Amino acid sequence: MNKRCYYETLGCPKGAPIETIKASYRKLAMQYHPDRNPGDATAEVKFKEINEAYDVLKDEQKRAAYDRFGHAAFENGMGGARAGAGPFDFAGSFSDVFEDLFGDLMGGRKARRSNRGADLRYNLTITLEDAFRGRSAEIRVPTQMACDACNGSGAEPGHEAETCPACAGHGKVRATQGFFTIERTCSTCRGSGRVIRHPCRVCRGAGVVEKERTLSVDVPPGVEDGTRIRLSGEGAAGLHGGPNGDLYIFLSVSQHPIFQRDGHDLHCRAPVSFITAALGGAIEVPTLDGGKAKVAIPEGTQSGRQFRLRGKGMPVLRSAQRGDLYVEVTVETPVRLNRKQKELLRAFEAESETGTHPECEGFLARLKEFWNGAGTA
Repeated sequence: MNKRCYYETLGCPKGAPIETIKASYRKLAMQYHPDRNPGDATAEVKFKEINEAYDVLKDEQKRAAYDRFGHAAFENGMGGARAGAGPFDFAGSFSDVFEDLFGDLMGGRKARRSNRGADLRYNLTITLEDAFRGRSAEIRVPTQMACDACNGSGAEPGHEAETCPACAGHGKVRATQGFFTIERTCSTCRGSGRVIRHPCRVCRGAGVVEKERTLSVDVPPGVEDGTRIRLSGEGAAGLHGGPNGDLYIFLSVSQHPIFQRDGHDLHCRAPVSFITAALGGAIEVPTLDGGKAKVAIPEGTQSGRQFRLRGKGMPVLRSAQRGDLYVEVTVETPVRLNRKQKELLRAFEAESETGTHPECEGFLARLKEFWNGAGTA
């Protein structure tokens, strides 16, 4: 039976660079791997074909012979091209891209990072004033720190960690079965590549101990609720001298009794007497920096009207800009009036002309229109 062209098998043109051939092989190996196609005989045959093709085309000498003589270069009559080649190495071909395809799943890449310390999280609650001005806060974080007794090595003073004899210091081992290679984290050293014959008595060979650290955190002005601050290398210490993890500070801004925040803007409510709202005047409102601001109330101001004070809001993070403060006035109805005050109000209402209460008059007009319409329906 005539064999299919190796270039055609991998879907590559003749003369394609090795990077293209390897990329095509990686894609096809993922597609037809027996573990992804259990019980599929066609996929198994296809997998063997692409491994055979790649085994030839990845090797410069084999590829040169194939380009010149084709499949005949590896038949019995062409011993020169075949000299010392041996049978096709399916396992060797697949192992070239094994870590790219399954490294994360089988521990190939993870083993190299297994000694890195864990990342830590700390929740810090601040006030709205802290978010406005910024502050420096001291926090106490329980964490793992390098053992002072062994300087983080995990070995008893006077002794050193040795290269793992099972994996030769690689932290992983491979086992070949037929054309399939399995790579696992070394069980002897647990991926560290080293073994400790004489573990430290203080940390019991881990190289780290539990301690509480006091750190200073700079909170910049303008931070918002949920802001995350990363302190590189301030997390847990790595095992056996591995790199430290990171510490992440998550900020929570507590509610304020006067101001509500909306991005860079602030909102607050201010009560206004119905006399000031009717005749006009001015009120003073607080600002978050501890000062005061005057708001002019025009004649006939209605409840719910907002007044904008530019530049009185929150600072923009890492900027000289600031948001605005919006003051919403609430017209307060007087209570506990005496008899004379009530009589004056009744007299005022009796003498009121059309247009004195525009909202009430407009609402009554709409009601009459609605009722008239309902009566004719």
